[in-house]
Amino acid sequence: MQPTQSRPPVDPLTGAALLLAVVAVSSSGPLIAFAAAPALAIAFWRNTLAVGVLGPFSLVRRRAEFRSLTVGDGRREGWYCVLSGVALAAHFATWMSAVQLTSVAAATALGATQPVWQGLIARWQGRRLPGVVWVGIGVAVLGAALATGADLAVSGRAVAGDLLAVAGGMFAAVYTAFGERARVAISTTTYTTICYGVCGLILLVGCLATGVPLVGFDTGTWLAILGLVAGAQLLGHSMFNYALRRISATTVSVLILLEVPGAALLAWLWLGQAPRPLALPGLGMLVVGVVVVVLGGARAVRRGAPVPLPADPAPLAD
Repeated sequence: MQPTQSRPPVDPLTGAALLLAVVAVSSSGPLIAFAAAPALAIAFWRNTLAVGVLGPFSLVRRRAEFRSLTVGDGRREGWYCVLSGVALAAHFATWMSAVQLTSVAAATALGATQPVWQGLIARWQGRRLPGVVWVGIGVAVLGAALATGADLAVSGRAVAGDLLAVAGGMFAAVYTAFGERARVAISTTTYTTICYGVCGLILLVGCLATGVPLVGFDTGTWLAILGLVAGAQLLGHSMFNYALRRISATTVSVLILLEVPGAALLAWLWLGQAPRPLALPGLGMLVVGVVVVVLGGARAVRRGAPVPLPADPAPLAD
């Protein structure tokens, strides 16, 4: 077991970075709900514009790394990047559609079940899960069922949104699983550029095949899309990564879950989406269950158990 590295105390700058990160990722759901554009189009533009920002830098600084992914053993990591981009496209297509069908609070909470699905993928791969992780999975699943059941009294549209949000969380776990494999050998910048590029290309094909318009939106919608790129897509998780110098990855993973109440509060204040009272107990249980899964998985990793739960923030920003 490696010795624990001491971290300096949290300073005001790190605290401000964490606050900014939580606000940035929390803004994603409300911005998507506000934007008067199809979910697939929003997903395409946020990924394509992000590649436009990251691509020139990574292609200049990481040219040798890009070339290494086309020859020899490097092709395997290259394919992991591609498959991760496919899963990310499925995540954005389902989760962003969910935000426009159900409440921001429900879509954000149900999409945050990624660590639960990550644990189940680990079990399917033959890895043993600690008992506390199974308890967390059970609480999260029960909470998701209660929240979705409460939406049955609202509309079939809301239930469809809930199911799409759950699917979005599942695809996020697949995305993370492939990304974990890819980032063993390549930098995050190279991985992110390829992944976002593949994701944007798939979403473009999906938009063209289904006749989804990519232009002609009003100014407010374009500003919302730019806000998604600058906030959740680029700024939010960059600030979380900055904070990793002073706080643990497990703490960051739990802090990311503040996106759930943060998004609900922003949607309430900005869009007038008051949280549905009947769904609140289920959403609360869901978040508690996910926290138990993250903390239980991190504890197992420290003890040497091979449980690949996401204890570090992947470059995924809802």
